[in-house]
Amino acid sequence: MARMDSSVWRVLGDDGAALVAPTGSGVLDGETVAVKDLFAVAGQRVGAGNPAWLARAPVEPVHAPAVAHLLEAGAAVTGIARTEEFAWSLTGANAHYGTPPNPAAPGRISGGSTSGPATAVAGGEVSIGLGTDTSGSIRVPAAYQGLWGFRPTHGAISGEGVLPLAPSFDTVGWLTRDPDLLARVGAVLLPAAGESPVGGSLTPVAALLDLAEPDVRSAVDNWLAASEASAAPASGTPWGDRDVPPFTGLPDAWVEAVRVVQAAEAWEIHAEWIGRHLEDLGPAVRGRFEFARSLTPDQVVEARGIAAEARSAIRGLFGDDVLVVPAASSVAPPAGDPGAAEAVRAATVALCATAVLGGLPALAVPLRTAAGLPAAACLIGPPNSDHTLLSLRPRS
Repeated sequence: MARMDSSVWRVLGDDGAALVAPTGSGVLDGETVAVKDLFAVAGQRVGAGNPAWLARAPVEPVHAPAVAHLLEAGAAVTGIARTEEFAWSLTGANAHYGTPPNPAAPGRISGGSTSGPATAVAGGEVSIGLGTDTSGSIRVPAAYQGLWGFRPTHGAISGEGVLPLAPSFDTVGWLTRDPDLLARVGAVLLPAAGESPVGGSLTPVAALLDLAEPDVRSAVDNWLAASEASAAPASGTPWGDRDVPPFTGLPDAWVEAVRVVQAAEAWEIHAEWIGRHLEDLGPAVRGRFEFARSLTPDQVVEARGIAAEARSAIRGLFGDDVLVVPAASSVAPPAGDPGAAEAVRAATVALCATAVLGGLPALAVPLRTAAGLPAAACLIGPPNSDHTLLSLRPRS
């Protein structure tokens, strides 16, 4: 048996066996799951990407509902996979355990914070990566590693048993290598009722496309030109043509509101522990918690107000259209070059913020640039259009 890569996995089953066997049978029979190290798995601890946290974490008595539902549908949990500390980053780099490799683009970063599950899926070790997306943590690794990824409507899937970062934005999401399995996971985890219709156009958002590097922008443009006619709901209803109000991009204040609200909520949840363990954090995440600690109540109140206004504006502007933006602003930056990752971070955060602020479902569709590197388009649907979005079959 190959040696376990500890940058990818925290724990695996013994001798090649599943860590947790299926508890039922259904549409996921034979599928295997890498669970992000934020979810409760009965008999295991939640490590949150930090050794000091893991050392004091209790053994979980029951599975998180998302884990339990996958097991009931026939999937097996292969193991618990790495996350960046407290799921608060997008690069995949963990100061304690290293950066998981990128099987789809060797020598480049994996993307995070659902880094371990993404690498396990891209490398063929499992078929499903169960993770979270607060401000891009499913969509970015999907883009960097050539995977299908899904962030559901905020609140559509229970976050019970999942260590939170920022509840206003946290979602349970997943990654696969093909869209059919992505949809089958959605059939298990998402509510069956209350689906909103998708009746508008595939709407590329030029102002957000402009945030992408030229190779990614070209890949999305080419994909859209080739695929728009075929990207219709499973019912066969054609995309309609309609005028969409001009959209000049997300105001800087909206994107900053995401940062402030996320930080404030992370501090509110973890302040007691972080206050005693700040030196146990890696430098990047430590800096984010130090920023969170510095926020004043007035700053937080203002940011919450801006975020609420942005949510209403985004939902009202696009109606039932499906927006098309890049899932990340660039291909995966080279590993070992923090400056390269930092240079594209702001644009990627801004791209991800539309779904975050709107609380909207988002589907990452894997693409390739002209140089053959992974990238992704992101389709953002109306609230509660999750099943319809997952039923789309755009060419990748």
